[in-house]
Amino acid sequence: MKRSLSGFTVALLALSSLTALVPPAASAQVTGVAPMARNKAPPAAPAPQITEVWARPTVLGQDMGGAFLLITGGRTADRLLGARSPLAMEVELHSMRMEGDVMRMRAVESIDIPAGKTVALAPGGFHLMLMGLNAPLKAGTPLPLVLRFEKAGEVAVQAEVTMRAPAPVPAPAPGGKR
Repeated sequence: MKRSLSGFTVALLALSSLTALVPPAASAQVTGVAPMARNKAPPAAPAPQITEVWARPTVLGQDMGGAFLLITGGRTADRLLGARSPLAMEVELHSMRMEGDVMRMRAVESIDIPAGKTVALAPGGFHLMLMGLNAPLKAGTPLPLVLRFEKAGEVAVQAEVTMRAPAPVPAPAPGGKR
């Protein structure tokens, strides 16, 4: 017994054959429906702007050091959650503050980065504490760091090892001129 296909079934089969040959992006343009992402994480938020990244040199036998930088938030607030470096066993976020006549340094879980505002990680305040250094930090050598943000994800930066902080870049005057 021979079976025949209806015209509707033939058209449906032909249409499914054609759509199998069209890449998802092209079919999205034809139908106006965006292709679904497959096994992809949502895109990270725009990274905050990181500037003036530096670290102090250390001496032989000193296995801890500090790194400093400026973080300017993007359009939305973010939070610095941590950092790492191939030159240190551990990198912690720290704060320093005076309590009476004593300077106290403590690890903090995170540092808030308000939208559009600049947060300084500087001597005497928030900073990155590098612990278990593989070798002394020598002036003139680079120190690679990876900063981990709650929304922006990981951001790689390179610190300049120097005795003093880099000179700040002057802010643009009204009208965009320096």
